[in-house]
Amino acid sequence: MDKKESRLRRGRRTRAKIAELKVNRLSVHRTNTHIYANIISPDARILASCSTLEAGIRQELAGKTGKGGNVDAASLVGKRVAEKALKAGITEVAFDRSGFRYHGRVKALAEAAREAGLKF
Repeated sequence: MDKKESRLRRGRRTRAKIAELKVNRLSVHRTNTHIYANIISPDARILASCSTLEAGIRQELAGKTGKGGNVDAASLVGKRVAEKALKAGITEVAFDRSGFRYHGRVKALAEAAREAGLKF
């Protein structure tokens, strides 16, 4: 079993537990250059989403190095997705880290979302 298969297995286990609870989930996906966050309903509809590919976030990160693949970009995405969720009337979610370790960019996104008012 390689690294990717292990991550996907861990992610599957987490999603199964969240599906059992029937709550909205904040799903995070990370690549080397970007980070993506979606709030997904129990019936698999995307209610709010944000990533480092959005024009507003790219403008804020324009002069910085590592534009989308660093902790600053992740915290900006976390803050933005929480604002969108609160605007849509979502205050509580379950955090789905998709099998990624809870450190670095994933942790920065989660903490920024909490500070912006999202509860999980």
